[in-house]
Amino acid sequence: MQYLVTGGSGFIGSHLVEHLLKKGHSVINVDNFDDFYDYKIKIKNTFESVGKIFEFTFHDKNLDIQKLIFETSSKKYQLYYQDIRDTEGLEKIFSKHKIDMVIHLAALAGVRPSIEKPLDYEAVNITGTMNLWELCKKYKISKFVNASSSSVYGNSNKIVFSETDNVDLPISPYAATKKCTEILGHVYHHLYEINMIHLRFFTVYGPRQRPDLAIHKFTKLIHNQQSIPFYGDGSTARDYTFIDDIIDGILKSINFLENNKKVYEILNLGESEVISLNQMLSTIEETLDKKANKILLPMQPGDVEKTNANIDKAKALIGYHPTTHFQNGIKKFVEWFLKNES
Repeated sequence: MQYLVTGGSGFIGSHLVEHLLKKGHSVINVDNFDDFYDYKIKIKNTFESVGKIFEFTFHDKNLDIQKLIFETSSKKYQLYYQDIRDTEGLEKIFSKHKIDMVIHLAALAGVRPSIEKPLDYEAVNITGTMNLWELCKKYKISKFVNASSSSVYGNSNKIVFSETDNVDLPISPYAATKKCTEILGHVYHHLYEINMIHLRFFTVYGPRQRPDLAIHKFTKLIHNQQSIPFYGDGSTARDYTFIDDIIDGILKSINFLENNKKVYEILNLGESEVISLNQMLSTIEETLDKKANKILLPMQPGDVEKTNANIDKAKALIGYHPTTHFQNGIKKFVEWFLKNES
């Protein structure tokens, strides 16, 4: 099978590409190396995902990415330095390759930045996604996995979030864009028979996690004995999901699409284990054997108070079974972090 993966040099995407290649599949990676965080991180991710030793001297971003494309290209893997907002560039890729399925992970991420730049989030997360569907329609690609987010649930009063819950009250532009793609996805499924699974990811963490995300940020600051920004009283809670479990859910969704027709589904991918901010911080402190110096700050606009995934549907439909408890996941993350810091 030949898969087109958007965002395949990012945190989740690079792990997915790595697993697909190990299973003998071909992968087309479309990534724009956005300046949201350092492109050098994505270059390292890409080398790791294709199983090559990272030996690279950085010079200039554009030249470095062109060198990366050359050094990683093979019969089974091709990287394209491409923005999903650019329809002409995308079409060249779709016209050149026979694509069996699209796994769409590229997005502008983050709740707080979306409040500052809502129009950018609309352009990438909504219009960019529709560009992909338009090309799927044109080139008869009928299988599509889309990364959604637990943020669509907003500040729900429910104890556990289920796919059947009403999600009409997002509290950030990022969450709203993810809800929009779920709705528009149904239109393309209904009109053009594109079989589709939307995966609502619940706070993914693990090796290669983006440096701006809380677990990575806290770990680095505590390790370097620097103060950490601590929003609220520590009672906010998340259903943290280890990267290996997320990849397992994506792979099982791919398998479901390959073996079923007339598919339009929304699935929660979480751990079903809720950890408070205080618990998260203490687990990192214990694992590093260092204490954090907290700078207490008020809750940020757009942040939800709690997430908690009901994963019964994913278990029943695709056989999703997360196995990584939070303490073990943090241990694996910290081991990776310390290895890469040295």
